[in-house]
Amino acid sequence: MDNASVIAALAALAQESRLAVFRLLVQAGPEGMVPTRIAEVLGLPASSLSFHLKELSQAKLLTQTKAGRSLIYAANFDTMNQLLGFLTENCCGGNPCSPATSACCPNPEGVQP
Repeated sequence: MDNASVIAALAALAQESRLAVFRLLVQAGPEGMVPTRIAEVLGLPASSLSFHLKELSQAKLLTQTKAGRSLIYAANFDTMNQLLGFLTENCCGGNPCSPATSACCPNPEGVQP
């Protein structure tokens, strides 16, 4: 993932409603949801939701498929995983992180950053 794509994805997620939409679609899984259901669950007006879906789609964080006359939006897990990988690729100085901790880079020597 290049810097421009990362910046676009993070910018798209840096808004409360878009973040809520993305998290809802991650929870929905690959089946996704129709916009009317997204709007209903999150209490967003259709016009606002349309704008947010467009922004997330342009950042390649969502996929859009047609099912008859309906559009189905789903989280783009490939882009999400690439973004997470980009953000953590240099974690712990390139050394594997300990699966026993929730922190990416524990400081076993106690050295202050």
